[in-house]
Amino acid sequence: MTSPRHAWTYTLPAALLLMAPFDILASLAMDIFLPVVPAMPGILNTTPSMIQLALSLYMVMVGVGQVVFGPLSDRIGRRPILLTGGVLFAVASLGAAWSPTAEAFLAFRLLQAFGASAALVATFATVRDVYGNRPENAVIYGLFSSMLAFVSAIGPVAGALIAESFGWRTIFVTLAALAALAVANASLRWHETRPASGTGPYPSVLPIFASLPFWVYTLGFSAAMGSFFVFFSTAPRVLIGRAGYTEFWFSLAFATVALVMIATTRFAKACAGRWGVAGCVARGMLLLVCGAVLLAAGETHASPSFLTFILPMWVMAVGIVFTVSVTANGALADFDAIAGSAVAIYFCIQSLIVSIAGTLAVTLLNGDAAWPLVSYAMAMALLVWGGLGLLRLREPSSKRPSE
Repeated sequence: MTSPRHAWTYTLPAALLLMAPFDILASLAMDIFLPVVPAMPGILNTTPSMIQLALSLYMVMVGVGQVVFGPLSDRIGRRPILLTGGVLFAVASLGAAWSPTAEAFLAFRLLQAFGASAALVATFATVRDVYGNRPENAVIYGLFSSMLAFVSAIGPVAGALIAESFGWRTIFVTLAALAALAVANASLRWHETRPASGTGPYPSVLPIFASLPFWVYTLGFSAAMGSFFVFFSTAPRVLIGRAGYTEFWFSLAFATVALVMIATTRFAKACAGRWGVAGCVARGMLLLVCGAVLLAAGETHASPSFLTFILPMWVMAVGIVFTVSVTANGALADFDAIAGSAVAIYFCIQSLIVSIAGTLAVTLLNGDAAWPLVSYAMAMALLVWGGLGLLRLREPSSKRPSE
């Protein structure tokens, strides 16, 4: 296998400006829609459960769609999958904006998610093609995760402002316009990066499922981003419901976590080079546990506040960036020939772990307190540490990185 990586000559900032919009739009389509959810049943003359489907099925389709588009991107290339996904996202967003019925709205939301999944898998497969063995890999993954955290903080605020000023349909028109701009830019500048394959049979994806590093590092990513998911799910109930924060002050407090993540990415490249993949993940899990211990202490001995809930999350945020900056490289290192399929399976599995385990933690434990986050972070960190131990036992001592 040979790869035309020489065609991708952009500086890191230029590459990020090219790729990041597709990653951000997939998340923004969920977050920016949240403020109008309570009003949608009345607007479309339907039930709240139908509108809830527009949220939950969107998440499911983004994960499932990647399993479809991952192998396709290995066969026909990253560029056509990316452009097709971006166009589908834009068209579906316009369809959702002008849907006359709840059924039509739900159908366009599913198409929107399908387009987002295609763009996502092509984006991350391109990152693997171009930066898989380069130090910029850690910076890109760290910044992508930080951007998503920031989108989660500002997306609902933006949605509320747009809906209040121009109506709910403008939210989806805005998404369509942003997608159209991203596609126009990509059509001019996004070069194909898929490795040139020989004439032999298409490689099997079964080795992915048999790979211990794939599972360990996929669990590591799930531990990190799942912790943020549980924080995202419980923070409004803790800070607004119990601590008495207004929505404005809550948004500012929430945004500080994203800012910590963005600041940490400045050091991700150096840390990955010094500690290696396993070392970064091990330290990331340690910081998750330290943050969980601080959260538990605050929940036990004090009332919810910025000091007892947000500051411990700062500690966890650093651990999240250390982890997500390197886990994709660790999980996908042996699958350059089928990078698209491997990326799709990687993100599909972690999304299932995060959604199922994270939702169970919030549902079964007290979602008005820090305990779901404490439990999820500690349990997943211990599981990942066990996996890292197995990897270390299987590795010859002469090849073990310094941790």
